[in-house]
Amino acid sequence: MRHYPLYIFDLDGTLYRGDEVIPGAQDTLAALRARGAAIRYLTNNSTRSRATYVNLLSRMGFAAHPSEVYTSALATAEYLRGSIAVAHVVGEAGLTIALEDAGIRVSERAPDAVVVGLCRALSYELLSRAMQHLLAPRVRFVATNRDATLPLEGGSLVPGAGAIVAALATCAGREPELVGKPSPFSVEWILREAGVSPGDALVVGDRFETDIVAGQRAGCPVHLVLTGVTRVAPDGVPSSAQLADLLR
Repeated sequence: MRHYPLYIFDLDGTLYRGDEVIPGAQDTLAALRARGAAIRYLTNNSTRSRATYVNLLSRMGFAAHPSEVYTSALATAEYLRGSIAVAHVVGEAGLTIALEDAGIRVSERAPDAVVVGLCRALSYELLSRAMQHLLAPRVRFVATNRDATLPLEGGSLVPGAGAIVAALATCAGREPELVGKPSPFSVEWILREAGVSPGDALVVGDRFETDIVAGQRAGCPVHLVLTGVTRVAPDGVPSSAQLADLLR
């Protein structure tokens, strides 16, 4: 397999499942760094801040610097930076912190946009409040991602942000602006900041319809690992049963 100057790795289902590190993941990334490759982490999960992800990755045995971590929350904040002043958030701390760091005030009063990510404290009341804002055509509807599920330990799945986005889209009668994968926005952002051309960055993930499609749309080579959501690779998509195959 060709050596790439930059590798962009998904997290959930690619490097770990819940609190379980996927076998061989730590050694694979360490070996790529030893060869001189740059590593970036890109997740659609919007629940954690950049600092929290650095701590999580370090605790799991992965070298991680804040500048290497990108989330759908950070991408959404970058996407909205300068275009809105107030956001009503259906999500968790990672999304709120990212928006506030981008100069966007988080409030339920007079928002310019309803921004939706994974929200494990979702209630009927929260859903209803967001819907009321979305009934006003001037209020933008922005989704960090539409992942239907989230992989956990032992290969189990739980509902993802896409289930919440779908509920709001149904009751508000509107479709959202999508920022996270499979949109190429996050991958293109990483390429710009890293100063790397698309052909020199390998995008690696476990979910074909998000990770792999985002890489393809950004013009990057891709590699699907069958350790998370997608268990059978579509025809023509480079894939392997384990991450260590990147070294061969």
